[in-house]
Amino acid sequence: MDSGSIRRKFLEFFEKKGHTIVPSAPLVLKNDPTLLFTNSGMVQFKDYFLGNATPKSTRIADTQKCLRVSGKHNDLEEVGIDTYHHTMFEMLGNWSFGDYFKKEAIAWAWELLTEEYKLPKDRLYVTVFEGDAKENLPFDQDAYNFWKEHIAEDRILRGNKKDNFWEMGEMGPCGPCSEIHVDLRSEEEVKKIPGKDVVNMSHPQVIEIWNNVFMEFNRKADGSLEKLPAQHVDTGMGFERLCMAIQKKTSNYDTDVFTPLLDFIGQAAGIKYKAEEKTDIAMRVIADHVRAVSFAIADGQLPSNTGAGYVIRRILRRAVRYGFTFLNFKEPFIYKLVPVLGNQLRDVFPELESQKDYVGKVIFEEEASFLRTLEKGLKRMEGLSSISGEQAFELYDTYGFPLDLTSLIARERGFTVDEEGFKVEMEKQKSRSKAAAAKETGDWVLIGEDVKSEFIGYDFLESEIKIIKYRKVKQKNKEQFQLVFDRTPFYAESGGQVGDTGYIESANEKIYILDTKKENELIVHSADKLPENLTSSFNAIVDKHKRQLSMDNHSATHLLHAALRSVLGKHVEQKGSLVNDKVLRFDFSHFAAMTPAEIQKVEDIVNVKIREDIHLDEKRNVPIDQAKALGAMALFGEKYGDFVRVITFDPKFSVELCGGTHVKSTGNIGLFKIVSESSVAAGVRRIEAITAENAEQFVRTEIALLDEVRALLKNPKDLVASLKSLSEEKHALEKKIEAFNQEKANQLKDELARKALKSNGYSLILEKVSVPSADALKNVAYALRNQFDDLLLILAADVDSKPQVAVMIGEKLASTNAYHAGNMVKELAKEIDGGGGGQPFFATAGGKNLNGLDAVIEKARKLIQ
Repeated sequence: MDSGSIRRKFLEFFEKKGHTIVPSAPLVLKNDPTLLFTNSGMVQFKDYFLGNATPKSTRIADTQKCLRVSGKHNDLEEVGIDTYHHTMFEMLGNWSFGDYFKKEAIAWAWELLTEEYKLPKDRLYVTVFEGDAKENLPFDQDAYNFWKEHIAEDRILRGNKKDNFWEMGEMGPCGPCSEIHVDLRSEEEVKKIPGKDVVNMSHPQVIEIWNNVFMEFNRKADGSLEKLPAQHVDTGMGFERLCMAIQKKTSNYDTDVFTPLLDFIGQAAGIKYKAEEKTDIAMRVIADHVRAVSFAIADGQLPSNTGAGYVIRRILRRAVRYGFTFLNFKEPFIYKLVPVLGNQLRDVFPELESQKDYVGKVIFEEEASFLRTLEKGLKRMEGLSSISGEQAFELYDTYGFPLDLTSLIARERGFTVDEEGFKVEMEKQKSRSKAAAAKETGDWVLIGEDVKSEFIGYDFLESEIKIIKYRKVKQKNKEQFQLVFDRTPFYAESGGQVGDTGYIESANEKIYILDTKKENELIVHSADKLPENLTSSFNAIVDKHKRQLSMDNHSATHLLHAALRSVLGKHVEQKGSLVNDKVLRFDFSHFAAMTPAEIQKVEDIVNVKIREDIHLDEKRNVPIDQAKALGAMALFGEKYGDFVRVITFDPKFSVELCGGTHVKSTGNIGLFKIVSESSVAAGVRRIEAITAENAEQFVRTEIALLDEVRALLKNPKDLVASLKSLSEEKHALEKKIEAFNQEKANQLKDELARKALKSNGYSLILEKVSVPSADALKNVAYALRNQFDDLLLILAADVDSKPQVAVMIGEKLASTNAYHAGNMVKELAKEIDGGGGGQPFFATAGGKNLNGLDAVIEKARKLIQ
């Protein structure tokens, strides 16, 4: 059975059991402050478990793209080394939200594995939670009893809290779980050691393939557990491991999930897979890592130096390094795998196939950049017997080597890295940001009934509200409170648009709302203090001026997107945006800098659309398929529901899916002005622009500046011609000064040559001089070296009232190694409170103490005696 059939069979099986099949959520997370990436199948359903949203079905099944390389689940170092850990993997899952529980989940898991997939029953083992006295949690007798209906009791193993109690995080829903393990060893090995003795012992052929989690508790901030109002099932089956078991392989990489990639890599490298362990590891690393990097980029995460972007860059650089060292890939190669991967998964994850050119370009540029620094970094490590914390940090900071990469190379070369020292250096750099990021979050305190919050901010900027719940948040020793209302006019930061500010007030007090954000589907309002009476009714009032300016910029972003596609082509797609009351920033896919003419044309199109005063056509709760039929663009990396909001400014010009706030007609925007166009990353450009009163102020400032320039030039008729003439005069004067300085330098050179003294087999020139520039000093020194092959030149120079020292040694004298210019200049520089260095035959130093030049001459005499 091939991998596509295995995946289809899973989804069809649970569809027959009444489950709704949903698409995978993007790898890259938005509106979840606790995670960088989707790291398990349950992530897109967190709000259902937390009670913040209602599922469209109480039974759901899917296959989810997951990425685990940071935080609690970090398998990166095992990836490629062993045969079953991965960065990106698929997780097949079935879910029950308050519907069926342990009995059905266990029965269906057994039915699917043994009757549909035909896995041998005598090679399967299951684990159940043994209980935990400290937590007052009992043995999971129910799960044990249900498993007894399907499997022999000696194959039901008891697992501890670490293995058989699943938690979403430090806080949140959790519960006991029941894992299913398969023994893929040979009959001979099985006879020697029973499978039950190696379950959960990290044996590569005795592996967990499915985990059934029974969510029935909520972990509170103080660590205590409380019962959830409903019981849920959350299961996850590793697709790659399942394929290994069904296809009777001993490695995930031997399945057809990976063989197309491994074959392509092997052909390109001229090396067969399974020829040698070190090349096998390199090929596995590349085959795995290209999946993670490609889908992360397709879902909207570009490689960068911070956060999720750094994780992606780190994965890609690990793959590049393995290819460079073990497969002799000295030029970018990994990008060539993107079409292979896109074609392989086009039916289940079409987002990569449709963006393969863009994703490939981004990867190519990242590879090329890292390869340029890789050789330098590897040379930096040559000859070392150990790497200090400072050196490891230099490799990280200067050459882009993550610590795990440096450690890996060190292990291969048989020496160690001071990882603790590296951490100290990192702490020095990150101490401020770490302090800023440290955050203590309390439990939600419920005020009355926990009803679902309603957003009414599309229609109202004021509303009577009640507080549903609140919690305390402490960061940087500053205490704030997060409030949730029964309904709210405050827009929560999303889709690039910043959150609203304003205040809530009652008859007795006013509480300022400092920011509004989404936490999954929960709208959270930040305030510096709590109301005295939390049960009061309040009037919530949005800062109308800030909202209006933000709407101007957001609507202008839609017009800009359409204008860019009109001018540059339909390949242009949004790759990120920021919309606030001051500026709009729009990132888009395009592979070249825009020309001034293109920028002007885009700006003109947007302003024409503003003057046309196009009325907003807003449609809410539109079925997603109907919205796409209207021509609305769905952005890759965004998670859309079955019903969406469609924003149209002229159906022939701009139709987009969008949850943000917008002007009622484009004329409200007033004026649109592009202020910059730049590169963000390979294949991604950025436009920053301003609108409305900010654009008007920009124009006023520019006109005032122009008037000031005219006044300084005595109001010429032709300003450009006047500036051009002034520039030409300046250039001519510079040429004259340059010629004059050159003449002075030549005179100085001749004068110094006449003063050369033959002494101890060399021509000594030791003088205090004045020169117009550092270049002039250097030119004089080289001219004298050409004249005297036995030269020993030491000059203490006044360079435009700044002290400098130069030491030059002639070719003949340099070959004796009697003098070292770099060492001499470092010593002499002390007299002018400075420092410097250079080559053995020529070195210079600058300083602060001009009065020290005489001391330089005296010290030089002593050095050469």
